[in-house]
Amino acid sequence: MTDTAVKNFAIDTAHSNVEFSVRHLMISKVKGSFDRVTGTLALGAGSIPESINASIEIDSVSTRDEKRDGHLKSDDFFAAATYPTMDFVSTSVKALDAEKFEISGNLTLHGVTKPVTFTAALDGRMTDPWGLDRVAFSASTKLNREDFGLTWNQALEAGGVMVGKEIDIDLTVQAVPAQ
Repeated sequence: MTDTAVKNFAIDTAHSNVEFSVRHLMISKVKGSFDRVTGTLALGAGSIPESINASIEIDSVSTRDEKRDGHLKSDDFFAAATYPTMDFVSTSVKALDAEKFEISGNLTLHGVTKPVTFTAALDGRMTDPWGLDRVAFSASTKLNREDFGLTWNQALEAGGVMVGKEIDIDLTVQAVPAQ
């Protein structure tokens, strides 16, 4: 008999990464991450999630530059005091094959909710040495930061702007059964 029950998993923050990159000065990319992400995903009989919900603490942003991180948390960008989290709620998951899928949902950032789609893949599933079922996924998408009201910029004398509009988002998520 096949187990078709849906099991809820919790994102394992210690083994998950939320990373981003954005064009800087029109010549390079600056990378950063968010260190605190929580959430749940529901898995049925297969290894592709049926739903995903996640919340990222804006105050956990890190670009390895304290001054820049402070600017990102300010009202010029994320306004972390007013909008302390970035939240994602899936609306559909579409299997592309046995291990690849698309996750569509609503992302709320800076008080603005917009639909986004991530391209994702199952990285693996196993029982760890402590007997916990673990599952890992990777996902990516691109966002236009201005769609979410993140419009601060500065014109450069040589032409162009200081910060690009397009943000690359890359996730690696490991999850364990929810308690």
